[in-house]
Amino acid sequence: MELRDFIRVLKARWLVIVASTLVGALAAFGWVLTQPKVYTADASGLVQSVQNDSVAMSYTSSTLATQRVASYVELGKLRSVAQYAIDQLGLETSPEALVGRVSVSNPTDTLIIRVEAKAATPEAARDLAQAWVEGMALEVNEMETGDPNTRGNLRLAPRESAELPTKPSSPNLELALAIGIVLGLAIGLTIALVRNYIDRRIRSIDDVERETNNAVIGAIPLEKTLTPEERLIVNPATGESKDELFALSESLRTLRTNISFADVDNPPRVIVVSSPLPGDGKSTIAANLAMSMAANGQPTVLIDADLRRPMQSTIFNLPEGAGLTDVLLGKTTLDAAAHTVGEAENMLVIPAGSIPPNPSEVLGSSRMKHLLNEIRQEAMVVIDAPPVIPVTDAAVLSTVADGVIVVASVGKTTFDVLNTALSNINKAKGRVFGIVLNRVPRKGMGATYYGYQYTGEYYQTADKSKK
Repeated sequence: MELRDFIRVLKARWLVIVASTLVGALAAFGWVLTQPKVYTADASGLVQSVQNDSVAMSYTSSTLATQRVASYVELGKLRSVAQYAIDQLGLETSPEALVGRVSVSNPTDTLIIRVEAKAATPEAARDLAQAWVEGMALEVNEMETGDPNTRGNLRLAPRESAELPTKPSSPNLELALAIGIVLGLAIGLTIALVRNYIDRRIRSIDDVERETNNAVIGAIPLEKTLTPEERLIVNPATGESKDELFALSESLRTLRTNISFADVDNPPRVIVVSSPLPGDGKSTIAANLAMSMAANGQPTVLIDADLRRPMQSTIFNLPEGAGLTDVLLGKTTLDAAAHTVGEAENMLVIPAGSIPPNPSEVLGSSRMKHLLNEIRQEAMVVIDAPPVIPVTDAAVLSTVADGVIVVASVGKTTFDVLNTALSNINKAKGRVFGIVLNRVPRKGMGATYYGYQYTGEYYQTADKSKK
């Protein structure tokens, strides 16, 4: 994964990562609160040899002490040393259990034996460490002389009294929090990366262009005020959009402009609007794209070629009657089937008409091709086609149109589905102008990513200042 992809995942899944990190920190803090406090105190003893006037004997004793110190460390594990501490301190525990609370070591190249003892209170830890050194001293005497109360040539002399611990050694709050945060962060990153790998839904423009090798020519922001009954963004009567729908109408103008640049040498005249699957909003976008073109002064004809689930009659509230199929079958004329929309009277809507049993054959007929060639001489043609994957209608229409725009829903359409739709069009030798992302979030990361953080009021103010 490239660095920019990793950063994108962090931005997209930052809430999961932060939440996981906080959970890790809280879990660590909770664990600390539930653990009994343990204090650690240490004491030490020095292995000494009896002083001798003879230099040779002194050297021999020092050498012997160096050799014996390692074996003296093992005395700290004896049951008798633990029993001595139990008797001295009046502890109610077994020698075996007490041995587990004490560790004995010999710092490298020294004659020092260090004892670390753990207990529930600072005083108990200090007393246990001191008693342990005393018990080991008796064991050294017995090892050297056979009598614990008689010193031999070597002895273990308490060197430093155990100090009272000021804070518990366990649990370590700072260490636990650090581990909790690191583990929480690692788990959060893992979840984010796994979800990014598993979740193949479209999230960003860069992802779409990288995964499909097709340009994103439009990004339509999410507008919750639009309802199935009122899907028109541009007012059919005035050609203007409401203030609260400014971002939507602006995105449609951008889409309209990008389509005009799809082929500068041969500007497109017949455009198919489709989607991979139902529910992506392609009919709404087709209707509003046509309205936007007409509002720009361009004669436009919107054809409802979705002969399986026609929607344009509902969107424009057209009366029931003849439509596209009736024109193709010769039952009526184009003028009779078309409905004028808007005061400018430069936009026509041709509804689907009677639903045939063989939509693909009807749309792929020579009469359909002839009809489109006739209309394109006078106006731009926007065709609302069925979804690409369930049926072949859109792929068939792509062969008689200048190109197709494919509508995909952010957070719903997956890359696999989108690539399948594009592949179906390519197999039919159709041309894809680009992809339109629908329902782009207007807040959060999506708003920044797609640039819809500006409002209509900003542009209206700017327009007034120019005047």
